[in-house]
Amino acid sequence: MKLGIVGLPNVGKSTLFNAITSAGADSANYPFCTIEPNIGMVEVPDKRLDFLTKMSGSAKTVPAVIEFFDIAGLVKGASKGEGLGNKFLSHIREVEAVVHVVRCFDDENVIHVETSVDPERDIEIIELELILADLEVMSKRLDKLTKMVKNDKTLQAEFELVKKIVEGLENEKLARYLTYTDDELKLLKTFNLITSKPVLYVANVDENYLSNPSANKYVDIVKEHALKDNSEVIVICGKIEEEISLLEDDEKIEFLKEMGLAESGLDQLIRISYRLLGLISFFTTGPIESKAWTIVKGTKAPQAAGKIHTDIERGFIRAEVTKYDDVVNYGSMQAAKEKGLMRLEGKDYIMEDGDIVLFRFNV
Repeated sequence: MKLGIVGLPNVGKSTLFNAITSAGADSANYPFCTIEPNIGMVEVPDKRLDFLTKMSGSAKTVPAVIEFFDIAGLVKGASKGEGLGNKFLSHIREVEAVVHVVRCFDDENVIHVETSVDPERDIEIIELELILADLEVMSKRLDKLTKMVKNDKTLQAEFELVKKIVEGLENEKLARYLTYTDDELKLLKTFNLITSKPVLYVANVDENYLSNPSANKYVDIVKEHALKDNSEVIVICGKIEEEISLLEDDEKIEFLKEMGLAESGLDQLIRISYRLLGLISFFTTGPIESKAWTIVKGTKAPQAAGKIHTDIERGFIRAEVTKYDDVVNYGSMQAAKEKGLMRLEGKDYIMEDGDIVLFRFNV
């Protein structure tokens, strides 16, 4: 899973990136200190995997991984190349979802590129630049299709879809705001449009918000904006997340308790990103390793097996599936099996979150 962190300069993107990846990305009080995207790999914390490792006596634990791209701050005119905008925008096309960081704190010591804090304006600046970037790409595609469709009617469906998207973008509508048929959705995915990607808004607040949430008017503005397309908002204090990232696990738990937080911003970000992209995890476990595998909800057993190796998908015979909760309840895979809770599933089985699987195959 690839997530791209975007926002105006100096909203706390690199601070957040450092906190969640401990990657040490450049962070400074001036625009464009991040030129190339910083990339960090984050292991997905999962207590279920810890249990399976202990139960199986696994020599190795392999968690699922999220790849974060810290993309340089965008400014007005980014789609026209302002502030190296074209280069930055190209990086966003590579991600599966966008994490849009919005500044929700006042601090005269931290320069704001627009000279004042205004979350609605800041969000709209970024969105307009993304719209203009997609419009440029799709307008060129429409010009080509207009000529080609005259001699090739198989391109008619694509032509109509591109035309609809261009009209929407010209009216400053994000591609994800438009309605599509199932066939159009399949085609839309191949376009790799920035404005069609799901978005998670991160309201970056100061320490005062955590003790008095009602005192921050900026967060409410972000939440109201997110309602327009049913996006989600998480509230994070970048500075505190940086402090948390430096602590050991036991210290983190104690620190979160003291702050009155149920979970860290990273845990929130991962949990909601999984839901945003419709992702689930299944597990394989044994003495060599216990491993978490990430798949899209609705994936069938053979395709899930293909995540492990294409040969297993090609030679798929059956899946031996045990539910994680059953294994916990009875203490081991063997005990769950003796209770008749290990099921043999075929090619049409749709994987569920928490499935522990042994794939049988022959090639």
